[in-house]
Amino acid sequence: MTKVATPTSKTNSNKIAIAIIAGLFFIFGFVTWINGALIPFMKTINELTDAQSYLVASASYISFVVMALPASYIINKVGYKKGMSLGLFIMAIGALVFIPAAEARTYWVFLSGIFIQGMGMTLLQTASNPYITILGPIDSAAKRIAIMGIANKVAGALGSLVFGAILLSGIDEVKEKLGIVSASEKNELLNTMADSVVMPYVIMAIVLFVLGFLIRKAPLPDIEASTDEEEGVTKVQKTNIFQFPHLWLGVITLFFYVGAEVIAGDTIISYGMSLGFSSEEAKYFTTYTLLAMVLTYALGVFLIPKYLKQHNALIISAILGILFSCCIIATTGIISVMFVAALGIANALVWPAVWPLTLEGLGKFTKTGSALLIMAISGGAIIPPLYGELVDNNKVDLILNGMEESEALSQAATSSYWILIPCYAFILFFALWGHKYKSWSK
Repeated sequence: MTKVATPTSKTNSNKIAIAIIAGLFFIFGFVTWINGALIPFMKTINELTDAQSYLVASASYISFVVMALPASYIINKVGYKKGMSLGLFIMAIGALVFIPAAEARTYWVFLSGIFIQGMGMTLLQTASNPYITILGPIDSAAKRIAIMGIANKVAGALGSLVFGAILLSGIDEVKEKLGIVSASEKNELLNTMADSVVMPYVIMAIVLFVLGFLIRKAPLPDIEASTDEEEGVTKVQKTNIFQFPHLWLGVITLFFYVGAEVIAGDTIISYGMSLGFSSEEAKYFTTYTLLAMVLTYALGVFLIPKYLKQHNALIISAILGILFSCCIIATTGIISVMFVAALGIANALVWPAVWPLTLEGLGKFTKTGSALLIMAISGGAIIPPLYGELVDNNKVDLILNGMEESEALSQAATSSYWILIPCYAFILFFALWGHKYKSWSK
């Protein structure tokens, strides 16, 4: 018989389940946030423009569009636990693709590996996010997801540091040599640099395969979301997913949020380097963003729901996002970089708050709604390349107006952060009004 999540679900089995799911959030946090180091690395070894280099983020996040609904179907068939296990196996396969990619030093092969890993993460997230949301009372779901966020971002900070040290070590010297060596020496330098990704991704693949087997044996309780009638949300039985306007507004909100979060985490290293910081200094910048998120997650765990309601946390986050985005554009140097890192404060509680506000009242449509929310992660595939395109175009315009290339790049990179402001504006709309729209007639 299927168990129903209730406000008193604070058993030992639930605590074990929360710990296991936190471990999964740690894994895809590690894999996701190494993109900050991969972007300048790929830009160098494949000689890319800024817009092309941000396809690293696109390849990862576009997979959420392709795989989200199939992931929902798979989870409906095999259950949450087997779905999580399968996701880990697929991520391991994606890691192995980096071996032939490094040998060939071919960008589309690297992107294919990242895309396959993204497919695995889609399955993992489609299972784990709704699972942790309905594992206890809905009004404290943001608190549980904030705990998951701490695991995710600590792993991201660790992954950024480890892969930053491996991939960006000596990159400044290599870039200097590329302009003066012969074609054959240049090719040899880039091939040697590309080979540095092989061993880390082999180790990653082994770890993911092992964890995939272990999760199959993990003591995760079998739970499902309550129906509308059981929750007392509505007297009328909904017949399809299109009857929940707050769900669709939540999906759009998450689309803009993920785009903003990826820009904050994945552009900050390249941004710092465009301002004149060395790779040795800039490789730590993503960690600053993630640590800001971890501290804010910890604050959310303490405050939600006793002192701070989920929608109020979302309002504060959106306002801070708009404020910090304006400050990035208005400042320069390390101060501007620190405001990019401060976006971690604005971003931290958005994901934990949007999920429960969006899934509330969906009942039997929870898994489909979760799949749609996972598809919204595609914002990370679309918005960062738009930022990169803005940087490229603005840089060209400034150079044509007589500005030196290095100064043009730094000014273009700074001014292009305006793209974040409409993202946070929509998040603010959802926090104030959008999550309340339970019927199209209102």
